Amino acid sequence: MTDREFLRRLRRYARKRGLTVEHTPERGKGSHAKVQLGDKATTLSRGELQSGTLRSMLRQLDIDKREF
Repeated sequence: MTDREFLRRLRRYARKRGLTVEHTPERGKGSHAKVQLGDKATTLSRGELQSGTLRSMLRQLDIDKREF
């Protein structure tokens, strides 16, 4: 999964649950950006996301992988 696909799916997930998504690239260093879902936040790297990284990001945002 790429960073763009992750953001697309995250926005769809948030819309269904009435949550807000903020993507702020200027808050990250280099090729990283801050992503906030409601009151939870994580760091998103640009490009292809490895499975462990994706699992960690979903855990930080308190999202069940099966629902995502």
